[in-house]
Amino acid sequence: MLRTSGIVPMSSKLKKLVEIMEALRSEDGCPWDKKQTRESLKPYIIEEAYEIIEAIEENNPEKIKEELGDLLFQIIFQCQIGKERNEFTISDVIDSVSDKMTARHPHVFGEAEYKTADEVIAHWEVQKKREGKQRDSILEGVPGTLPSLLRAHRIQDRAARVGFDWENINDVLAKFEEEMHEFKKALAEKRQSRIADELGDIFFMLVNLSRFIDINPEDALRRTISKFIRRFRYIEMKASEQKKPLPEMTLEEMDRLWDEAKERETE
Repeated sequence: MLRTSGIVPMSSKLKKLVEIMEALRSEDGCPWDKKQTRESLKPYIIEEAYEIIEAIEENNPEKIKEELGDLLFQIIFQCQIGKERNEFTISDVIDSVSDKMTARHPHVFGEAEYKTADEVIAHWEVQKKREGKQRDSILEGVPGTLPSLLRAHRIQDRAARVGFDWENINDVLAKFEEEMHEFKKALAEKRQSRIADELGDIFFMLVNLSRFIDINPEDALRRTISKFIRRFRYIEMKASEQKKPLPEMTLEEMDRLWDEAKERETE
């Protein structure tokens, strides 16, 4: 069992970063930084988060370190805006998350004993209610701004917590085949709105399948996109070596180069 020793003063390094941010936003600071708002900074927060994910997938510690620093700077930026509005400071943010994490982990910082991840999740839900986060639905709290695949995964996971789930993967595959049948039927009927609905059902079922086999659908799709880019760039490289523009290549020629790229990856 661990015990917290209370909130410690801000480290000198974090304090230095806060002071840099204050200088950038000061009267004599940077024109670009001074004009930024919470709204204008939203794309940068998202971009930095995805760049961290990319660095993690590349297993590049130096790049992970750099991208984490960029995201930390965006957090400091938001805290500075909060301070200027007399709403909160970086210290308030640190205190808030420290108190929250301590309360949500009594098995680490208190006397409770939770042996499994499921027991911890159950406690989190109870603690969230104590914090005033009462929800009308178990599906609440999943941000609508998440990428659709990730949001679908989170929503399905929430539903599965209360038993709304298949018992085995064969049931999932059977449902997927059912959705494919419905999609083919919609295609035959040439009803665009229904085609869109049925295609959405297929995507949703693929997310369910990935969740059932414990694979993150966002990660899987990113890997496939990266693989496609590598192989297509190989086609472009070979076409350039042959001094033959891609539009003049036949599909058979491009398929042959695609297969070559696959073989190279296998080797």
